This record gives sequence, structure tokens and C-alpha cells, in this order.
Amino acid sequence: MTIALRPGSTVMFTGDSITDGARLASEDGLGFGYPPRIADAWGLRHPDRPVTWLNTGIAGHKVSDLEARWRADVLDPRPDVVSILVGANDTTWQTTAPGGRPIPAAEFAAGYDRLLAPLAEAGTALILVEPFLLPVGGTLRAGHALVDDEVRKLWRADLDPKIEAVRELARAYGARLLAADGMFAGLAARTGPEHWSADGVHPTPAGHAALASAWLRLVE
Repeated sequence: MTIALRPGSTVMFTGDSITDGARLASEDGLGFGYPPRIADAWGLRHPDRPVTWLNTGIAGHKVSDLEARWRADVLDPRPDVVSILVGANDTTWQTTAPGGRPIPAAEFAAGYDRLLAPLAEAGTALILVEPFLLPVGGTLRAGHALVDDEVRKLWRADLDPKIEAVRELARAYGARLLAADGMFAGLAARTGPEHWSADGVHPTPAGHAALASAWLRLVE
């Protein structure tokens, strides 16, 4: 079942840097990632159904950071649809940030649930985007640390239960799920992962286009 976007609907994107996309530097406040691609494609396909698009993603944020600003940034604007992509920093935080600590999947899920509960109570339609990790090889700098293949194995082991938590929350709340991790795994198998993400976390322009295309398939 798809989500119906009616004329005058308001859609809110929120999450971390993947959604942020340097939005404060963009003229429309949507950034330069998948949200403006969605807005542009929708406007082209449905000129008779204008939609207000908002973006409150902030680079580096985890579920706990979203909780701290949820009322002002997401609930108070009273959007009709909220699209959430968060989880990469809940995983990478433990290995790349000074003083970072592991965030158990149960803690991640409980915090995410607290984000969704007031939206569901208000009747807001929900789109949950899985966090994802592409199998890019080699050693790269991520934040304050060098990331190699062994660190990525730790990330993957930590991320998998968080992806499952997002899937379970989508089922529990009747949300639309964008299965981004599986989508990118399939795309990477055909072309190599670097076409979709240079560091395994942040999408390339093609990666953002893939997210936008998959997102649009969830709405009508």
C-alpha cells in the first residue's frame, strides 16, 4: 500500500548527514541529496498536486540527537508525512568519535520508537529508510579515525541488528519501509559499491538518485 500525497500535503525529511545534504547552503533548504531529487521528480510528474517539502536532517546526528529536537523540528510543523533515515552514526559513533561508546540495538530501537509514537498518535504517515553500509574496500578517513576493512566488519556486525530494528518498527507502526541496505547491496553487486558511495556510508549523486527513485515508489 502506497502513501497518497494530496495537493497541499507537507512532507518532512529528517535524519543525519545523508538527509542533511548541506541543506543550509541550498536555496530551498532541501540540500543537495535525495530530498531535492524527490521534490523535483514529484513536481515534474504531478504538477496538479503541489507538495510542501521540508528537511530537518543534521549531519552527525543519532537517534538520541533527533529525540532532543523532535518537538521543535518535526512535531510542531505538523507534517502529513515524515521520512526518517538515521542509524549510521549510532553505529560509527563507537569507533570513530573520541569518547564514543557502543549503542546497543535495544537502545537504538527504544529511542526510535519514542520518535514514532507521537507521530502515529497524530495520524502522520511514516516512511522509514533503512540505514545502510556499502562494501567499499581500502582505508579511508571517517571523522576522527581511519577506517579499514576490519573496522567495516565491526560496523556491519553492529548495523545489522539496527536495520532489523527499523524493519520491526515499520511493521509495528504500519510504516512504509525503504529497504535501502538490500537495494544498495544489489546495485553494488552489478557495478561495484564505489559508484553508489565513495566511503560506504555517504551516497554519491547516483546513490542519492537511487534513494530518490525508491522513495517515490512508496508514494502516489
